[in-house]
Amino acid sequence: MFASMYPADAASLRHKRAPEFVRPGLRGGVVDLKAYRGKVLLLNFWATWCAPCQVEMPVFKTWQQKYGPQGLQIVGISMDDDAAPVLKVLNKLRLNYPMAMGDAKLGTLYGGVLGLPLTYLIDRDGTVLAQFEGETDLKAVEAQFRPLLALH
Repeated sequence: MFASMYPADAASLRHKRAPEFVRPGLRGGVVDLKAYRGKVLLLNFWATWCAPCQVEMPVFKTWQQKYGPQGLQIVGISMDDDAAPVLKVLNKLRLNYPMAMGDAKLGTLYGGVLGLPLTYLIDRDGTVLAQFEGETDLKAVEAQFRPLLALH
């Protein structure tokens, strides 16, 4: 779905501050959403069993490398029940962005994570600008965040 197609609950996040959270990072440290203020953020909810997620993550890795110096930050939140398969995927894909485990409580903060993948585009001030749910045209996602990188 494209950014203009919102489930009712998720639409309430658009143009509002992204809910803040702090989670243990899967590679140590913490994933603190507030720490990314000042960056254009793609917050990606995913799971190891989700085929479209497996397609997106290598693209996100490329974007993090290409656009990171311009202010893009990708953060992954696995909705798996166990960290072991998630760590296997992280190591296999050699992902270069922070990753943490999610749960129902975190999903509820974001309007209920009912389908995966689910990615939020958050501006440098922490405001949710768009939501992409399910198989998404990644070129459309890129077209939405690239202008935000140029603004800084």
